[in-house]
Amino acid sequence: MTGRGQDSRTGGPRGDLVEAGARLHRLGFAPGASGNLSVRDGDRVLITPTGCELGALRPQDLSVLGLDGTHLDGPRPSKEFPLHTAFYRRDPDTTAVVHLHARQAAAVSCRPAWSERSAIPPLTPYFVMRVGQTPLIPYAAPGDPEQAGLLESLPFPFRAALLQNHGPVVSGRGLESAIDATIELEEVCALLLLLSGSGQRHLSPPEIQELTARYKTPWDL
Repeated sequence: MTGRGQDSRTGGPRGDLVEAGARLHRLGFAPGASGNLSVRDGDRVLITPTGCELGALRPQDLSVLGLDGTHLDGPRPSKEFPLHTAFYRRDPDTTAVVHLHARQAAAVSCRPAWSERSAIPPLTPYFVMRVGQTPLIPYAAPGDPEQAGLLESLPFPFRAALLQNHGPVVSGRGLESAIDATIELEEVCALLLLLSGSGQRHLSPPEIQELTARYKTPWDL
């Protein structure tokens, strides 16, 4: 694992998290001191600390956890850390998690779910390709470990979820893929809100199947 004082320009997981936080802040996805990011580095997790503004993050600010959530080093981690470790335990190929309060996705999290396995219908090919089915996780206070336990135990595949009346949490097999999926999720949520009250055409099962077979994203037909 890279040293705690490493400059973000030298790369490595600490530098990557700093750059990702700055990018998401510039996009307006992390207002104020909201949102948290993490990457898995072997059997440890680097995660943003509590009360952190993602646009002002420094490499030495990061917390270090074990995969079981044990605080190993650095400042106190975000209280949302159970969501991150739940995703890492669900899928050993997951190496990054992004949790934000992005406006459009947060708005959709306040609405009824489209189905049991996805809060959002298959509106666009890019949502199906880059995100896949996105369940709505019942409301709990931020940081509630029982909510993370529910997310971890759901018996179907997914890489992203909406926390009811809260916002999105997205995992990826790499930080870039998690960020790309987060951006795509915000875009499809904006589209869904724009279409409220009007008819919608959803992708058909054969169209979904062709995309998921090609891009290996989860969608149960």
